[in-house]
Amino acid sequence: MFLKGKTALITGSTSGIGLAYARALAREGARVMINGFGDADSIEAERMALEALNGDKALYDDADMAKPDAIAAMIERCHAELGGPDIAIMNAGIQHVCPIEDFPPDKWDAILAINLSSAFHVMRGAVPHMKKAGWGRIIATASAHSLTASPNKSAYVAAKHGIVGLVKTVALETATDGITVNAISPGYVWTPLVENQIPDTMKARKLTRDQVVNDVLLYAQPTKEFVTVEQVAALALFLCGEDARSITGANLSVDGGWTAQ
Repeated sequence: MFLKGKTALITGSTSGIGLAYARALAREGARVMINGFGDADSIEAERMALEALNGDKALYDDADMAKPDAIAAMIERCHAELGGPDIAIMNAGIQHVCPIEDFPPDKWDAILAINLSSAFHVMRGAVPHMKKAGWGRIIATASAHSLTASPNKSAYVAAKHGIVGLVKTVALETATDGITVNAISPGYVWTPLVENQIPDTMKARKLTRDQVVNDVLLYAQPTKEFVTVEQVAALALFLCGEDARSITGANLSVDGGWTAQ
């Protein structure tokens, strides 16, 4: 359990990729703070399961990633009750699919706030603790859309391109502090976020559900398979280890060959 004694803060981690991150880190002994929305009983069950995995503590914080003050309070609570954070993973995200001329400005603002600005606020709050400890791991969930674009996703693609620029900048700023900062860019992973965008894509492109899955989502991935949350989490776990200490400022693809084309 190579992360025993470390604390990981993971945003957007009550389901999907974020929860897979939490489980992978907890199995290696990390104390974890999860964050996100969902059914209270289900979240409590996951929190207790994480404590069973790490043999230590796990907390849940309901901070809204659109609110900088709530993010700052979450980080300070993490530090006070768990220590660290030694590992910060920014995974919170939302999506809206719509042509640019019809794209609601409030959806643009929300996607930029939650998918991009929240990562800035987490990094800003976590880095001082990591510098003091002389060790830290920062990981942002980007996307294949950090490297390429798809129609009707202007806000999401802009945010994910921005995440990679933020990662590179903070990696340079912290390169001599024992901190690494990287992005992971999954292709299509079967998560609630992907499932929930299917109706919008059906409407925007006038397609059936099966056509969206096979001709839109998996069309771009040469493997013709969805990436699994466990595969993404395994890469994050590697980045937290000492063998990855020279990997910083990188954007690592887990996309079934999508961006090799």
